[in-house]
Amino acid sequence: MKFDVAIVGSGLAGLSVALHLAQTRTVAIISKRELLDGASNWAQGGIAAVLDSGDSHDQHIADTLVAGAGLCDEAATRYIVENGRAAIEWLIEQGVPFTRDASAELGFHLTREGGHSQRRIIHAADATGHAVQVTLEQKVRAHPNITLFEHHCAIDVITSDKLTGKGVHGGAPHMVGQPRCYGLYVQDERNGKVLTFEAEHTVLATGGAGKVYLYTTNPDTATGDGIAMAWRAGCRVSNMEFIQFHPTCLYHPYAKSFLITEAIRGEGGLLKLPPEAGPAAGRRFMLAHDERGELAPRDVVARAIDFEMKKRGLDYVHLDISHQDPEFLKEHFPTIYARCLELGIDITKEAIPVVPAVHFTCGGIVTDLAGRTDIPGLYAVGETACTGLHGANRLASNSLLECVVIGRACAHQIAAAPKIENPLLPPWDESRVTNADEEVVIAHNWDELRRFMWNYVGIVRTTKRLERAQHRIKLLKEEIDEYYRNFRITPDLLELRNLVEVADLIVNSALSRHESRGLHYSRDFPDTLPKALPSVLTPERR
Repeated sequence: MKFDVAIVGSGLAGLSVALHLAQTRTVAIISKRELLDGASNWAQGGIAAVLDSGDSHDQHIADTLVAGAGLCDEAATRYIVENGRAAIEWLIEQGVPFTRDASAELGFHLTREGGHSQRRIIHAADATGHAVQVTLEQKVRAHPNITLFEHHCAIDVITSDKLTGKGVHGGAPHMVGQPRCYGLYVQDERNGKVLTFEAEHTVLATGGAGKVYLYTTNPDTATGDGIAMAWRAGCRVSNMEFIQFHPTCLYHPYAKSFLITEAIRGEGGLLKLPPEAGPAAGRRFMLAHDERGELAPRDVVARAIDFEMKKRGLDYVHLDISHQDPEFLKEHFPTIYARCLELGIDITKEAIPVVPAVHFTCGGIVTDLAGRTDIPGLYAVGETACTGLHGANRLASNSLLECVVIGRACAHQIAAAPKIENPLLPPWDESRVTNADEEVVIAHNWDELRRFMWNYVGIVRTTKRLERAQHRIKLLKEEIDEYYRNFRITPDLLELRNLVEVADLIVNSALSRHESRGLHYSRDFPDTLPKALPSVLTPERR
């Protein structure tokens, strides 16, 4: 399999790179499931950008820096914000059906979300991600220079240190000097065959790592694959302790990972205590935690809900927007209205039961503003990367903006790069492995990992809990590494291997931060240090 560019992941970041390159390059898009099965397709709220004369770049930057708790890279933030309008205009040109508003300057409705000082969220009702993804998917499928590989699972990138054939399956590669990326190994999930993809440029656009936790709003594909692959290849990762918990995931036994968008609170939704709170039932509680109330940044709202739940022994709290006009709710939140109604909840008449859940990985692979990693030929874009935009807490709806802006910049960087001749790449070596005897081990380890990460590395942390998690991760890694070396790979094993790697990065990053900042709250270090510094982990050269 030989292409100019191989892109792992089919979310907004990956598709943006592909469409900007396809006129002049041959592109492969490698997707673990179907093209629409990633987190971008699930995004409800919208995309933040300065699209009105009453708003300004400086205000958007200031809101981002405040939400990021002093840890955002200001230059990266300015670059992404200032390129926001061009990104939106490109999406409009592609045909994305954003919700219109004849009275608005640009002709599209803008909403507001927590942490934003202005209405600057352009959206397609309450299913923005789906509208964007469907539009771009049609473009991608129709393009003659783009080849899609759905149901293909990336295993590892191929760097120059692997060209001896050592480390192709299970062994540790021996690194000599600065490696370069020449492609990657990919398993066809339908027949188990491992393919070698040769590419001058490899782009990791694999999304986040929400499935490392028991409760998440993320799709099943969010297993931190890109972060783990880049780390194993020798790339630095940064700020992995900052895991954003979305404050409002629907609490219902038959609703898996259904998100209740931030925009509900932006349009006046109120957080209240449920009937199980006894005499306090129906009482608003956010103003007791933050003067911004329901419009406080996500980390503040998630901790407030977590506090009230633990204090009162609650399983959930209520989010109430039933005081709004019913027709307004049906028009602006049709997906949420319909899904809740299916479950017996009429949001025009009653409150929605909600609970925090893991939503976004703010850290990731260290990159520059063109998506370049520490390894030449290897790029990372979207949630799997860490540009410095999100700092210690992502501002709502900045993530899709980052996908388009950095995706475009990455494509321009690749297009301008000189051509190289790739060496002969070794095939995948399965000569020393056998079929697994008991695959139930994978399911048990997966469940154990997600449960102790939820219990020990959650919204509120302690050093003791983190050390307990670290100890269990060490044992799991040894067991999984042995399994990986001796048995033929499966998609479940590949995901588990990546998840335990990412869990280790999260815990080690959290242990290295001796303060509370943004999404990382430690009872042992409750104060915030005067100077904000990113946490950067560097893999050992082997």
